[in-house]
Amino acid sequence: MGQGDSDLPMSQKKKKHTGIILGVLAVGMLGMAYASVPLYRIFCQKTGYGGTTQVAPTLPDVITNRLVTVRFNADVNRDLPWEFKPLQKEVTVRAGEQGFALYRAKNKTDKAIYGMSTYNVTPDKAGVYFNKVECFCFIEQKLEAHQEVDMPVLFFIDPEIENDPKMKDVKSITLSYTFFRLR
Repeated sequence: MGQGDSDLPMSQKKKKHTGIILGVLAVGMLGMAYASVPLYRIFCQKTGYGGTTQVAPTLPDVITNRLVTVRFNADVNRDLPWEFKPLQKEVTVRAGEQGFALYRAKNKTDKAIYGMSTYNVTPDKAGVYFNKVECFCFIEQKLEAHQEVDMPVLFFIDPEIENDPKMKDVKSITLSYTFFRLR
């Protein structure tokens, strides 16, 4: 006959319950570890935390007189044999006005390589006001052997930047990309 829980001595019951609790905690912690990256990404996208830019489907209806200089930066992870650079140093736009920039990437190898870029802006507090409408950074990029391509970025500064007293000192924003090898 099998032993039920009620037939076990008290010390074995405690061990069994402790084991169950520890198992549930371990599974919960593992689940939180997997959920943390997408949850953090969502948090950053909604708040602009860490200079995370926003994605906008369309341009705003309002253009203000507030001028912002947008500077461009490009980096490549050491594991990706690409050249990558902005084709302009900076552009000046009014808040709400469409901005456009081009970056150039070149595969320096004899085989096709996939890459993906990460991005942010500085100062970090400007991330919530920097909106991209179109960007090469939204999808992975494949460059064939020795291929060179120009990659556009269409963006705007949210006109609401004018109403934020913490943004009064922001005259320039730096948009930075870093490309990483995917495969």
